[in-house]
Amino acid sequence: MLRVPATAGTGEDGRSEVEISIHRPESLSEALRRAWHRAADESPEYANPFLSPEFAAGVGRHRGGARVAVLHEDGEAVGFLPYERNSFGVGRAIGLGLSDCQALVHRPGVTWDTGRLLRACGLSVFEFDHLVGEQRPFTRFVTGTFASPVVDLKAGDGSYAQWLRGAYPGLAKTTLKKERRLGRDLGEMRFVFDERDPAMLRTLMEWKSAQYRRTSRMDRFARPWIVNVVDDLFRVREEHFTGVLSVLYAGDRPVAAHFGPRSRTVFAAWFTTYDPELRYYSPGLVMHLRMAEAAAREGVRVMDLGRGDKEYKDWLKTRELRVGEGFAVRPHPVATAHRLWRRPVRGLRNTVLAHPALREPADRLLKTVGALRTSAGTVQGAGRAAPRTR
Repeated sequence: MLRVPATAGTGEDGRSEVEISIHRPESLSEALRRAWHRAADESPEYANPFLSPEFAAGVGRHRGGARVAVLHEDGEAVGFLPYERNSFGVGRAIGLGLSDCQALVHRPGVTWDTGRLLRACGLSVFEFDHLVGEQRPFTRFVTGTFASPVVDLKAGDGSYAQWLRGAYPGLAKTTLKKERRLGRDLGEMRFVFDERDPAMLRTLMEWKSAQYRRTSRMDRFARPWIVNVVDDLFRVREEHFTGVLSVLYAGDRPVAAHFGPRSRTVFAAWFTTYDPELRYYSPGLVMHLRMAEAAAREGVRVMDLGRGDKEYKDWLKTRELRVGEGFAVRPHPVATAHRLWRRPVRGLRNTVLAHPALREPADRLLKTVGALRTSAGTVQGAGRAAPRTR
């Protein structure tokens, strides 16, 4: 365990100073994990599984720079900031690019001085892109806020079809029609909310990698550490965190799959993919609806769809949260350089995503490039295969 005591300042109400200790997330003691869970349980905004010690530990086992700053008042652990640090002192929210929810998880009433916090962590800058709204000491560092759609779930007593007609009357008719057609064409429909077959997790990764390549997006599963984190989280089955693999089958054939974490009350939509040969049946949308119904039966109250403008999110959401992105900094040349490098890139991306007139042509271009790349790969593959068959 790495432990570095430091002073973070005094609260405005005159309470004793907050002290900070630094730990590896996978090495937190059981007492600190319980204190983290207690802090999350006391504030609904921290119920997201991405804010749990289990997620931080999963990333920490495969990322050397992962750390957790623990805030102490009167010897009691009252706050937890998971982050990653590189050798230059540049910090980022843990799992940045993967995590759909970020925060310093703390008990009600706890505050901190951000500059002193960064100094205790050895950071000149701390980058975030899904910061929850109730983080006042970070407010002045937020450069933009964005909608993060969620679905408020209500458990139903009847069948899936009854639940769907009650929850989404506008979508029910077409969705059920497509499901029936898929069942007729391939075999009886079957949905498994918590599939434990690791082979299906590999199938999901293969499908998702192919989808990233088709759409010219970064292939997350080409990065070994991400594959390892997902494998790791798949095996976690705790009260406050479970890695859930859900699969939709037609007969014996998997047609869509999703992997994401859940806490006791929040289920995070994370990696959803489907067999591209079956896209005309809208298997991805069917997958989300099946997950929402099953999660509600399991006691989940919110399905977090994550930040981003997607048509299916507009169809499914019941409300929106606001998440922030930005850079918390203290005076330091590295912080200035990092912000000058990263902020224009983010600004351009956000401008494109915020304007349909720009987003749709950009999306079409990416898909065209992906299709050409896939076609070229097929031709090259065929060319390489021919000599072996001679």
